[in-house]
Amino acid sequence: MSDFTFWDVVRNLLTGLQWTLALSLVAFIGGGVIGLLVMVMRIARGPLPRHVARTYIELFQGTPLLMQLFLVFFGVALAGVEISPWMAAAIALTLFTSAYLAEIWRGCVEAISNGQWEASSSLALNRLEQLRYVILPQALRIAVAPTVGFSVQVVKGTAVTSIIGFTELTKTGGMLANATFEPFMVYGLVALGYFLLCYPLSLSARYLERRLHASA
Repeated sequence: MSDFTFWDVVRNLLTGLQWTLALSLVAFIGGGVIGLLVMVMRIARGPLPRHVARTYIELFQGTPLLMQLFLVFFGVALAGVEISPWMAAAIALTLFTSAYLAEIWRGCVEAISNGQWEASSSLALNRLEQLRYVILPQALRIAVAPTVGFSVQVVKGTAVTSIIGFTELTKTGGMLANATFEPFMVYGLVALGYFLLCYPLSLSARYLERRLHASA
């Protein structure tokens, strides 16, 4: 194993795991904020915001995350602006996440019956007030399970960022595998790291989904 002990490998992988977790949180929180705005535009009454939001969603859902990552990392550099792998990864994954969350949440909002819109309209609430006080609190209950479930895809999507040199868990594993000549052991630990991040999220999503069906 060259000059690396088993615990050296584990310690370095834990550092990569921390960066994976940090990138996942940034992408999920940033994507949630942008996704909420896109969702509101997607269900707006005016045709212009609806078309803009739909184009945005279709653009990021219809292209591979890897291509989006390349466009951000290399495209910004072509404009004469230096961008770090961390920043490029955060931007690309945030935009990717926002498109999917917007569509997930749109479906949850549209699952609320039209009677709720009509009832809130009779209270002289405008569109945003209807969303804030009546529709979103009900849609939130439906949205929790699929949102938590999608967070698993965000965590696994961070692995793609190793292509541009961001040293998250996968990139760290690749460097350690080359240094130790123990790819099976190293990548086994990498897989274990992703499992430890994703499995609790998957369990939470299934639990919340069962709770939702039981209380429906």
